[in-house]
Amino acid sequence: MWSKQQAVAEPPATSPAPGFSSPVVPFNAPSTSRLGSSNARSAARLGASIEIKGQVTGDEDLQIDGKVHGPISLKGHELTIGSTAQLESEIHAGEVVVAGKVVGNVHARGRVDIKKDGSLIGDISSARISIEDGAHFKGRIEIDPTKSHAAAD
Repeated sequence: MWSKQQAVAEPPATSPAPGFSSPVVPFNAPSTSRLGSSNARSAARLGASIEIKGQVTGDEDLQIDGKVHGPISLKGHELTIGSTAQLESEIHAGEVVVAGKVVGNVHARGRVDIKKDGSLIGDISSARISIEDGAHFKGRIEIDPTKSHAAAD
């Protein structure tokens, strides 16, 4: 028969190793860093209510959701044209993502990506290009793969 002494003599359950804990992060908390993500780079944003008439230059990534009338030069950085954006611009950037409306020529060292609801009327000069089904494009395309190699040097 078992006695109370034997039942109490069982070894205690093992506890997790000290110093190891998994952090609990709420779903709505902003991600501070993602490895391999371009969001970790410095970026600026022009909101939907912003309208600029003139030249836009910068040395960082830029997202535009408003209106721009004038040239844009980002010295090899990424330009994201949001779905509410309307641009009448000559664009020089490293990479360009178009989800809104652009009228003007686009010159990119890397990739030009026109999303399904995006519209681009103008010529494209880049190393790579992607046009999703449903996107609107009218113009000429010049693909020069050496542009991306020159940007890497």
